[in-house]
Amino acid sequence: MKLFNICKRGFDFLISLLALVILCPFLVIIAIVIRLESKGVAIFKQERAGKSGKSFVFYKFRTMKQDVDPYGSSPKSGQDARLTKIGKYLREHSLDELPQLYNILKGDMSLVGPRPLYISQIAEWNERQRKRLLVKPGLTGLAQVKGRSELTQEEKLELDVQYVETSGFWTDVKILMMTFMLIFKRKNIYEKRYSQAEYTRGDKST
Repeated sequence: MKLFNICKRGFDFLISLLALVILCPFLVIIAIVIRLESKGVAIFKQERAGKSGKSFVFYKFRTMKQDVDPYGSSPKSGQDARLTKIGKYLREHSLDELPQLYNILKGDMSLVGPRPLYISQIAEWNERQRKRLLVKPGLTGLAQVKGRSELTQEEKLELDVQYVETSGFWTDVKILMMTFMLIFKRKNIYEKRYSQAEYTRGDKST
């Protein structure tokens, strides 16, 4: 496992460095378009939970208007009034996540792993769910290729733990390949329901 972690870090560093160098002009253009369309910063920053629960600054392109609550609920569709036009496009093509290549280069994140969540959410997890903190958070992960926004938070957490329990070179390769295929399909972009409890309440009300 130690050798795997060393190789994984080397791979993450190399790929993120090459991607940032190659994509640099493209990233600059995206940032300029974001600023031209709406007032505010182009890069959105927020504290998230990393490995062992340690906080780090998480980066992504801003997809919503500047005055939107950064801790509010996720958009349910592309018609959400909080989204900017360029923001909707970036979300639906997963381009808003590209600044996290810098997080990977720094060592805060990995290409593959559980998605970084809020530090405050850790208190809500049980002992099994906290196993997701044993590895670095990722740009993509098992939950993202197994359903992404179609899944409830509970389902995502379980898949995160399954990744931790079965992580390895071929698992990461498979997840990366599936991620590229899903990006082109543009499926499961918008969150249907946050939790199983929310889903149950919805069933009862219909």
